[in-house]
Amino acid sequence: MRRLNRIFAADGKTVIIAMDHGLALDVLPELADVGTVLSSIIRGGADAVLLSYGVAQKYGEILKGTGLIVRLDGGSTCLSNRPGGSLLYSVEDALRLGADGVACMGFPGAENEGETLGNLAQVAAECSYWQVPLMAEMLPGGFAPDPSNTLENIKLVSRIGAELGAHIIKTTFAGSQGEFREVVTGCFSPVVVLGGDKTNDIKGLFKTIEQALAAGAAGVAIGRNVWKSREPERITRALVELVHNQKKADQALALIG
Repeated sequence: MRRLNRIFAADGKTVIIAMDHGLALDVLPELADVGTVLSSIIRGGADAVLLSYGVAQKYGEILKGTGLIVRLDGGSTCLSNRPGGSLLYSVEDALRLGADGVACMGFPGAENEGETLGNLAQVAAECSYWQVPLMAEMLPGGFAPDPSNTLENIKLVSRIGAELGAHIIKTTFAGSQGEFREVVTGCFSPVVVLGGDKTNDIKGLFKTIEQALAAGAAGVAIGRNVWKSREPERITRALVELVHNQKKADQALALIG
């Protein structure tokens, strides 16, 4: 699929920066000036960005040389206690924005499991028709605490995403480096690890990424730990060094001062 080459570099790895959080979460003040932050992330060398439809529509000029993944689903916000899972846009909608790929959630074990997995199946079929890569964000139980992000659950949900037709699996790191290799080898689609909530332990995050890559992960899809930082360009450059240049966590940390 040729569009995958707009998301993955020649080494088969990718640094995806996720900035789609404004669909559901409070992103202020860090993303008050989306264009400036987006430009800094692109200067930092991100291979692709994951955006909402509205941001992709507004900032198309900035995105000319960077892979674009558009989120298609959502439907609930932090003001509601109802889990979201509705399809908001189609693959064709994303293509009209110039998207190179699309993203959709998959929440096995969640209250809305059937809705999210049904969405994934529908989008996968559309992606096959249009030859567009689908990134499935596979999380056990969605954003609820149960079922938990155990190694076995991450291994299971990653495989489910691939079975449904996703070309890229975005999920959380679980277990040890050796154990996480079971997630990668058990899933016939490339696995990228997410960053989760903003952390003050950036060294710990980099170490997790280092371990995931050593276990065979194909890259990262990091959001809040980039754009909530004071130096999103430097954080992005550090991620590029980790993913593409095999730097260790300590070496990457030195790049952000």
